[in-house]
Amino acid sequence: MVHVGSTADASLCGAPCIITDGKHRGRNPGRMVWWDSWFRCVCAPVIEAKDTCIMSEEVIVARESENLTGTIKVSGAKNSALKLIAAAILGRGASVIHNVPLISDIEVMSDVARAMGAEVVRTDHTLTVDTTNVQDKETPYALVSKMRASISVLGPMVGRFGHARVSMPGGCQIGARKIDMHLVGMSALGVQFNLDHGVLEASVPDGLHGNDVCLEFPSVGATENTMMTAVVANGHTTLENAAREPEIVDLANMLNSMGCKVSGAGNSTIEIEGVPLESLHPCEHTTVGDRIEAGTFLVGGALLGGPLTVTGIDPSFLRMAILKLRAMGCDVDYGDDWISIRRTGRLKPVDIQTLPHPGFPTDLQAQFMLLCSLADGSSVVTENVFENRFMFAEEIMRMGADITIDGHHAIVEGVDKLEGAPVSSTDLRGGAALVLAGLAAEGETIVRSIGHIDRGYEDYVGKLRHLGADVERCLMNDDGSLVALQ
Repeated sequence: MVHVGSTADASLCGAPCIITDGKHRGRNPGRMVWWDSWFRCVCAPVIEAKDTCIMSEEVIVARESENLTGTIKVSGAKNSALKLIAAAILGRGASVIHNVPLISDIEVMSDVARAMGAEVVRTDHTLTVDTTNVQDKETPYALVSKMRASISVLGPMVGRFGHARVSMPGGCQIGARKIDMHLVGMSALGVQFNLDHGVLEASVPDGLHGNDVCLEFPSVGATENTMMTAVVANGHTTLENAAREPEIVDLANMLNSMGCKVSGAGNSTIEIEGVPLESLHPCEHTTVGDRIEAGTFLVGGALLGGPLTVTGIDPSFLRMAILKLRAMGCDVDYGDDWISIRRTGRLKPVDIQTLPHPGFPTDLQAQFMLLCSLADGSSVVTENVFENRFMFAEEIMRMGADITIDGHHAIVEGVDKLEGAPVSSTDLRGGAALVLAGLAAEGETIVRSIGHIDRGYEDYVGKLRHLGADVERCLMNDDGSLVALQ
């Protein structure tokens, strides 16, 4: 048995490991399972060398592919499931959440819940989150620093205990994404905050009370935390300029299944009637499909021609993306829970501006910039949500894209072809787009820092291969040699 990994990720798969003297914890004994760093522990009976440890980086190798065709079922929405785990804290028992994706962010969030006393058990794509024994504990920085969404435990903890201590979050480097709006919304409900050495402490000295809250910006996280606090506040809360994303509706539906009284989710004004904490109970809930994963695969179909169909997704979640795909010359059809795409002519240029839902999603900006880079003409992509999300452009320019950045605008001149090159994922969505770029480019593209991709895409390589892509996961050794994993 040979172990390839680092001390940061060496407790993952169930086999003894000489690096930590611990046990590996993953769901796939006999092979690695950690997605959160460049270096992963890969345990496979390939060499008879019990005490050999080799440092290697896992990469995705994408080669020019003729087409992506077929049907793929999208996973449950990452950005919903993360918050549903947090919401289970209010249920004070064993909630069952179905359609939960197998991705590293979910593992981190599950560990955050466990650190506070919850029992989290996964059976395939179902999580049972038992929060009976959750205690008023500080969320550990070692976990919270990995993922910004972990701040979503703040509202449920305050709602249940009247107090919370949460380390300030980390996550993707695509903007400051400060949590000021979370604090403003919750403060209006009677929550007081103190920041001490990187730890945010929340308390409710005079109890939670309903109020009229107006967010400065329709922040998804602020809407979620304010909503999960208000559901147990005394009285009525009106939340104006609320985020309208489908994931907000999904969270509200689960809260209502637990005994809360939330109405208007999906609109800019949400009404919440507070109920006693004691009246809440665990529930069973199914996570909605991931619109960003669906959009990513639709871009793949548009890029190489298709026809390609994604299932398990409500087309209304992607109205603006569908409009832009049609404007670029793609044929798009859809039904109740599926979307199909094909393209025969060359891609047409289009202008895109990212905006909160129902506007064009910032999480699809990189994928559409890729399409624009191969369009017949000039496109302008405007990023209005995150200030650092054009980092992807620098990487795809290594492949021959013609992009000029001017503040929060990117001017994209379409080129005839891209060329394979070594590139690095700068964030979750940009990394997924770089793999697609490699499928359309001449030659071979090696994508590094793929831990970003694994945070939000379940078996991305496997699904692409199912659609006909020439792509695989490999270990890259120090000398540049590659060992295929998938």
